Amino acid sequence: MGEQHQELFSAIDMPNTYLGLDLSTQQLKGVIVDENLNKLFEASVHFDLELQEFHTHGGVLRDKENPREVTAPTVMWVKALDVLLDKLQVCGADLNTVAAISGSGQQHGTVYWTNGSHKTLKSLDPSGFLHTQLASCFSIVNSPVWMDSSTTKQCKKLEKSVGGAQELAELTGSKAYERFSGPQIAKIAENRPGAYQNTERISLVSSFACSLFLGAYAPIDWSDGSGMNLMDIKTKKWSEKCLEACASDLESRLGSTIPSGTELGQISNYYVERFGFNSKCRVVSFTGDNPASLVGLCLRKNDVAISMGTSDTLFLSLSEPKNLTEGHVLASPINNDAYMVLLCFKNGSLTRERIRNHYANGSWDEFNTLLERTPKGNFGYIGLYFDEQEILPWVQGDYKFDKNGVQMEKFPSREIEIKALVEGQFIAKRAHAEQLGFIIGPETRIIVTGGASANSTLLQILSDVFNAPVYTQEGANSAVLGAAYQAKHGIMRNQNSGGDFFHSVVNTVKPAKLACSPHKDAYETYTPMVVQYNNIMKQILSNGTK
Repeated sequence: MGEQHQELFSAIDMPNTYLGLDLSTQQLKGVIVDENLNKLFEASVHFDLELQEFHTHGGVLRDKENPREVTAPTVMWVKALDVLLDKLQVCGADLNTVAAISGSGQQHGTVYWTNGSHKTLKSLDPSGFLHTQLASCFSIVNSPVWMDSSTTKQCKKLEKSVGGAQELAELTGSKAYERFSGPQIAKIAENRPGAYQNTERISLVSSFACSLFLGAYAPIDWSDGSGMNLMDIKTKKWSEKCLEACASDLESRLGSTIPSGTELGQISNYYVERFGFNSKCRVVSFTGDNPASLVGLCLRKNDVAISMGTSDTLFLSLSEPKNLTEGHVLASPINNDAYMVLLCFKNGSLTRERIRNHYANGSWDEFNTLLERTPKGNFGYIGLYFDEQEILPWVQGDYKFDKNGVQMEKFPSREIEIKALVEGQFIAKRAHAEQLGFIIGPETRIIVTGGASANSTLLQILSDVFNAPVYTQEGANSAVLGAAYQAKHGIMRNQNSGGDFFHSVVNTVKPAKLACSPHKDAYETYTPMVVQYNNIMKQILSNGTK
């Protein structure tokens, strides 16, 4: 394909923009960048506000009888794409200039294509909406998403099948997690066998979105695929043991795996006819939102990235896979021989918003004012708030402690409560990073993304807790930018024209901007509190009481 493809592009005026998409929990975002990776256009579709007919809250649906079962309407995501592409055109974007498309999707979610859907994908009618043509293409109409924690039974079975949690972590990069795709698929196959049998392909959210543009089922890329408890992290192939433990004939439904950033082919004619895309526009494999964020942040060796969104995530690069009892090792999205470590904290922005609404009248300005009224260290008070079943650690509920580690029912003031929440969240992140073996040194940088990265008061506390400078990336969020960067990187690599990631992306992107630096007394203040946090967690996990 290489030589023919190069000749094809040399014979025409090659388009000079790149489209990145991010199908996240609460919205679908799109950004178009130019050859120098400068943002030209962006648009978004907020599910709760703009697609109210699907009745989501926070982009998801919760089962009333089983609150731990969390899904999202698959057709809602399709309709969001209809709306988004219209919005980009309204913004003035010329989609005919787009040379390549890539994207990211919330990790661990699964989409179940019903028998015959591939034919529908290949024969879309440009005169009709995507969502009306694909409405009957899903054997499971509400897709399980990463917030689901209802698969404990399947997790135990999967771990047992390979010899235990440690063995599964060594094989797939993670022990069994309830939100992971493998246990989710196993639950569907067990509880809804008819729907499973009527499923011809299972996609991740990322490969599902990619399939829409490709007009065919897109393969699962290595980086997102390593967040399923199904892929051998070293060979990058499906593990037969894991597949057999989850469901019958699963490999045929998953398809093959491919390296991240693989060019898959040209865009479906549907988008050429309906939206004016160039017929030579290429589709580059989509990946998970966390790997895409690593791409978008262009991390250096000593960097730690923290994404502060619906969930808070911490990630960094590694040359060798590290066997973690907690957290995840994923295949690197930018280097096929490297890895990334990911720690996910489910209770992120929504928990901060809950405390803001209760104590600061729903105002971030008032929230920040209250944060600044107490000194660093908050007199030793620490609060740990887990509205959802947390991942790190596996607990739920609110926990409040004084400087001596004694559990309390109530903090003395709302100022202390708010500071306890924020410091508690950030101290937990530092503690877990250090447990990975990461050493905070003079060259350490904290790169922050996500909605809360615009809050300078929060960033200063984060800088102090880690005793390291905090940087932010200008523009749209890192996942959608990473998708756009991956689009350019994928097409350049396929054409052998500066395909090295640092050549095609890192050296082109504007450097991250310094947001704040730690105060001189930060290390002395927070290092003992990391020890205090570790002791508190031992106490919580040992007795399980609130």
